[in-house]
Amino acid sequence: MSALTVTATPRMSNPTALLDGASSAIFALMKAAHQTDLSHKTLELVHLRVSQINGCSPCVDSGVTSAKKAGETDQRLHAVVAWRETPYFTDEERAALALAESATRLADRPDAVPDEVWDEAASFFDERQLAALVLYIATTNLFNRLNATTRQLAGGSWN
Repeated sequence: MSALTVTATPRMSNPTALLDGASSAIFALMKAAHQTDLSHKTLELVHLRVSQINGCSPCVDSGVTSAKKAGETDQRLHAVVAWRETPYFTDEERAALALAESATRLADRPDAVPDEVWDEAASFFDERQLAALVLYIATTNLFNRLNATTRQLAGGSWN
């Protein structure tokens, strides 16, 4: 089988469905991240970008759906993958997306999240908002790793 072969069958059931309390614990983390005044749209953009980086089809699929429910436009959703090269995002959103990329691509540089990236995010977000943002990025990465490893399919159930 080629490394480029895509299989349309999950390797196993979603791990969160197999272990009691796993799904509710992960969703509790996501809920906690929404307990600040950090924009719901910003969290959705971050979720989508992290999921794109990690190649998680279920999270990209659900992320687009969720972002649209939060009021995101198709134009901005299509541009998230190239957010640096488009005029559609605020400086605050750009800071969140840069933090999301650094916190997702930890092995790409000696200083995983450079001070420049952190300081830019900290110039827009207070400590509680930063906590929510970091928690949302980390939890999205958790979802992505569970789904990509077990080859979960877009449109499937989380539990």
